[in-house]
Amino acid sequence: MTVLVSGGAGYIGSHMVLELLDRGESVVVLDNLSTGFWWAVPKEVPLIQGDVADQDLVARIIAEHGITEIAHFAAKIVVPESVADPLGYYLNNTVKTRALLESAVRGGVRRVIFSSTAAVYGEPPVSPVPEEIELNPINPYGRSKLMSEWMLADAAKAHGLGYVVLRYFNVAGADPRGRSGQSSPNATHLIKVAGQAALGQRDGLEVFGTDYPTPDGTCVRDYIHVTDLARAHLAALDHLRGGGASLTLNCGYGRGYSVKQVVEVVKKVSGVDFPVKFSGRRAGDPAALVAKADRIRNELGWKPEHEDLEEIVRQALAWEDSLKTRNAV
Repeated sequence: MTVLVSGGAGYIGSHMVLELLDRGESVVVLDNLSTGFWWAVPKEVPLIQGDVADQDLVARIIAEHGITEIAHFAAKIVVPESVADPLGYYLNNTVKTRALLESAVRGGVRRVIFSSTAAVYGEPPVSPVPEEIELNPINPYGRSKLMSEWMLADAAKAHGLGYVVLRYFNVAGADPRGRSGQSSPNATHLIKVAGQAALGQRDGLEVFGTDYPTPDGTCVRDYIHVTDLARAHLAALDHLRGGGASLTLNCGYGRGYSVKQVVEVVKKVSGVDFPVKFSGRRAGDPAALVAKADRIRNELGWKPEHEDLEEIVRQALAWEDSLKTRNAV
């Protein structure tokens, strides 16, 4: 059995590749390297540069490498960018996912793990957010992912695919062994940006919105360590291989931190009191998104190991510091 990891040169996808390799799996990466990095893929893993919507290419990969499963990470993920460029997001996240699913069905792939998002919930009326709540995304990013969820479910029913949809909350941190991390210099993840400010790579940090209906007025998010998230994908894969039913699951810890709280932890861990500027809200940002995470633990037996926010920040900072030499490669 060989797993095709689309977007495997990116942040989360590269951690999935590492986890698969660590347990002796056969892996192939397909990535257009628009936001990923060739050096993030271990040398022993075939890296094919191309687009998931190139159906001739995907068909050749499936046939030549004996692909039995696909873990689909390739996507655009920046909420404000999706508001400014909705058609680009529907093309990249929805239309291209449809093409990949068609290639999978034609090639006889039996199992798909799909990278979705808590943005499908929009501004949920309850917190923590359960999977069965009404879905009402408020930005094109969330809508593009929800449409992909629908397509996957319909294709699975028609063609006998097994799938697990994993709805990520806020992903953070880096591989504890220092092999991968969030590498894009222009990423918008809060811990990444705050870490850059702490290391003097930015003049400071801008916080968007201080008047949300939260305890301190800033957005609240559920931060999940990227390695715990990758291992949730492994658990999903094992579930399907064992004949388990298709599932849709939240990926989070069930505990939220405000932007101000995260900033204080980054300052504490780094020992740097970097400047913070407070600005108005960004378009498309809900006040709070915290996962109800019971189902993933019960259904997959998933047990996170890196829940401590200080650990997440410490590893993110170490990775950020290491990028000074890696980006010179």
